[in-house]
Formats: sequence, C-alpha cells, structure tokens
Amino acid sequence: MTDRFRLTLAQLNATVGALDDNAARARAAWEEARAAGADLVALPEMFLTGYQTQDLVRKPAFVAHADRVLEDLARACADGPAMGIGAPIFEDGKLYNAYFVLQDGKIAAQVYKHHLPHDDVFDEYRLYTPGQVSGPYRLGPLRIGTPICEDAWHEDVAETLAETGAEILLVPNGSPYHRHKMGLRQSLMVSRVIETGLPLAYLNMVGGQDDQVFDGGSFVLNPGGALAVQMPMLEEAVTHVEFTRTADGWVAEEGARAPIPDAWEQDYHVMVLALRDYMRKTGFKQVLLGLSGGIDSAICATIAADAIGPENVRCVMLPSEYTSATSLEDAADVAQRLGCRLDEVPITGPRAAVTEALAPLFAGTTPDLTEENIQSRLRGVILMALSNKFGEMLLTTGNKSEVAVGYATIYGDMNGGYNPIKDLYKMRVFETCRWRNANHRDWMMGPGGEVIPPRVIDKPPSAELREDQKDEDSLPPYEVLDRILELLVDQEASVAEAVAEGFDEATVKKIEHLIYISEYKRFQSAPGPRLTNRAFWLDRRYPIVNRWRDPGVWPDVDR
Repeated sequence: MTDRFRLTLAQLNATVGALDDNAARARAAWEEARAAGADLVALPEMFLTGYQTQDLVRKPAFVAHADRVLEDLARACADGPAMGIGAPIFEDGKLYNAYFVLQDGKIAAQVYKHHLPHDDVFDEYRLYTPGQVSGPYRLGPLRIGTPICEDAWHEDVAETLAETGAEILLVPNGSPYHRHKMGLRQSLMVSRVIETGLPLAYLNMVGGQDDQVFDGGSFVLNPGGALAVQMPMLEEAVTHVEFTRTADGWVAEEGARAPIPDAWEQDYHVMVLALRDYMRKTGFKQVLLGLSGGIDSAICATIAADAIGPENVRCVMLPSEYTSATSLEDAADVAQRLGCRLDEVPITGPRAAVTEALAPLFAGTTPDLTEENIQSRLRGVILMALSNKFGEMLLTTGNKSEVAVGYATIYGDMNGGYNPIKDLYKMRVFETCRWRNANHRDWMMGPGGEVIPPRVIDKPPSAELREDQKDEDSLPPYEVLDRILELLVDQEASVAEAVAEGFDEATVKKIEHLIYISEYKRFQSAPGPRLTNRAFWLDRRYPIVNRWRDPGVWPDVDR
C-alpha cells in the first residue's frame, strides 16, 4: 500500500496578545483538518501569541499564559490530527522562539529557532536565545524537518535536517510584506529544495500588525523546485496537501495555484488590509479624515471605504478663505462617488479668533509659515474633537514624499491614529489612484468604477494655505523629488551618487537637509503600512539630533 500523508496548511490571521482567540482559530482549523482526514494541521510561526510581539514576550506572565493556553489546546485537540503551532517558551532561564507539535493530548515535539533575524523590522536577538539545530520528528510514515522562518533563509539548518533523516521540510513563517518579496521568498526556498532534494511546504501568516502586514502566499515545492501548490496572497486560507511516497522519495500532489497579483495590486491590498486589521484589532469601527479635494485625502478615503465600508467613513471638509471652489467641488465629488458622509466645518471664524488672540504678540512681524500652520493646526483640533466625540479614529493622509521632507504640520495635518499611505511616494499615489479607478476586487468594500475624479488626479498639488500656493513653490517637481528620496532614503546613496545621476547638487543637499531636520516629526507620526524595505520607523532608524551632512562631491585633492 502506498504511503500517504495529508498536510493541512492553515494560513490564518493571528492577533498579538489574543491568546485564547488565536487558540480558538487554531482549533477551528484543526477541526477542518480532522474532517478532511489530515495527519497534521500546521499553523504559522508564533501563531499562538501573534507576531511580532516585540517586548511583550519578555514579560514572564505573558509567556506563562501562553504555556497554559498551549497545554489546553493540546488536550482539546487530542482526538484527531497532530497540530504544529508556533509559540514562545522559557527554558532554563532562556527565552526561545519555538514550534510545537501537539499530538494525543500533549506536546510530542518542539523545535527552537536557530537563526534570529536582526535586520529590517526584526530585532530577535534582543528577545530570544538561538536554539540548537534539532533533528526531524516523526508523524506516522513521515519524518518532518522544521526550519522556522529565518532558518530556511540559510542553507545550514535545512541541510542538517536532510542529513539527519528529514523527508519533507515544513517551514512556518511570520514573514511581513515588502514590495517584490514574494519572488525573493520563492527563489530562496527553491534553493533549499535543490540543495536537500526534499519537498518543502512554506507556510506564512496573514494579516496586519501595526505597521507590518503578513501577506500569506504560502506554497509547496516538489524536489527540483517545481511549484505544486500556491495559496492566495493577503487572504486567509486553509489548504489540504497530499504527499505520496514514491521510489524517489516523497512528492506533493499538484493542487490549486492562486494567481500572484502584480505589485500595484499587492500594495493596494496591503494598505486596505493594514487599515482593516488595525481597526478590528484595536476595537475601532469607524474612521474620519479631512477631505481637502486633493489626491492624498482622496486615496485615503478610498482605502478606508474599501477596508471598512463607505458607511463607516466620515469625510470632513474644513475650508478657509484660501480653499478654492474647485477643491470644494472635488471633495464633494469624491465623497459622493464613494458613498461616504461629508461634513463641512469652515475654519475662518476659529482662525480669526486665534489671529486676534496672537495679534499683540505678533505685532510688527510679517506673516509667514506660522500663520499657514495655524490653519492646519486648527483643522487638527476640529478633527480630533470629532474623533473624541463620536469614537471615530482619525486618519492622517501624508504621503511618503511629504513625510520624508517634513512637508506636513506637526499637531496639524499629521494628527491621526493611522496613515494608510505613509510608505507611498507621491508619484506612486498618482498611479495607485489610476489603478484603483480601473480595478475592483471582491475584497474591496467600496464601490467599483472611477471613484477618484480624474480632475483630482491631474490638478497641481497644493496645501492651499496661502493665495495661489502650489507644492512646487517649496519643493522640486515630484518626479524629481521622489527619485532623489529613493536614492537618499531607500538606497542610502550619497549626495555625490545622486548628483552623478544628473540632479543638481544644491537641490540634493536641500532635500537631504529636509530629511534630517524632519526626523522629530516622523518620530511622533502615526503608524502606517510598510510597503518597502526602507519604511520610516523600524526599517530606517535615525537620530533626531544629527549635525552630520554629506559634504557632497569631494574635491579632487590628495589627502
């Protein structure tokens, strides 16, 4: 009789700290696996606690609670398939990132993560002790080796498991999204398969956690690197995979292959899922935002409508004497197309009152940026008042270009609990709006069609804080600014390298200066979904106080 093994991959959405809820979700997947006759149901890395826990996992009471929930889960799932699930463990005074195999009411095996990532958004050396590489564990006819996430990005753990008798590799992950990461994962896992000659099941978590989004996309590879199963990206899914022993070893039967969306769709889906999960996991039901008639607030309103439904989105227009009739019309058009509520609260009266109050102190001075920022801060006060009164979370709407150079008012338009486009440069905002107008998916709760008016996309961006103001009065054109920012921020290029690409040195140095002096603003800014591997906060950590500036093109002299 042919040896067979049915593995259920549960690509699910955990919530950090919701131990009992996460265990209940794991048990529901176990029930589904039992009904399907599975031998093992696998959950992702650190699923029981949610991921990333950051310093929460350093609290002994938290780990002790996780231990109790894990033991209860093992007892509850005694009569059926084994379960693999990630959780922390204290052992001999050391904390480990571990993967547990539950069978017959108890813990049958446990594996400790060996390679602890300490780059990008990870700082696991601060939290955990590297575990020793252990051998495979047996379930029925099969010996399974489990490299935990980062362990599979290096060849040594997989090779050791193969050498000690593993017949398949099961890789549980908490791997967060950044643009183009899916291809990187698959190429690395193909390398592990070719090196070991073993089939590999890559299981990733899905869902938003603060600024990170775990994008799923789990897959199964056969020996030689052929794709057998591809699970969807950015959606929960439970998939049963049949493995059969052949003369050449174990092989996965071919199953469903979900399409991999392009980078534009992935980014947009990440922003929607990030906001949806941030709302759900923090307990908010509704949002509000200032809708200016400009493109940034329009795309944020659209993301919000797609995340939680337009009926749960309040848009507020806060006009001053500098607000154009076009902006009023465009804001109303966006709200109408999306089906969101639109309120109008003029700031002319409050601004006059503040101006009068400050007049004795400002006497003899010339109006400047101070008066412009008062407008923005008054809008922030009004929006926060609405948020407090009605329990609606305020969204802030600054794109990455503005966030990078500080083209935003702290305690004004930077007010808010979450920023859906924080890691999206301005030029990508334009293209994302066009993409959303041309595409609608089942996971979007907003309406289809052209929800962002072309006039909003095409008109010159303006903060409208003074007469005839345009963004390009203060900044280079966005196509220039964004490329300089990509060089200085995303690629850590020097001023000389940016100049060598053809940009004016004075302009590059001005942008560099703005980036550095705006660090204090970013330090106090709202979180937002990470789309790149150089997102502000966890990916890029710079001091607020920083007197260094790149001297630029070095003179050709001997040193």
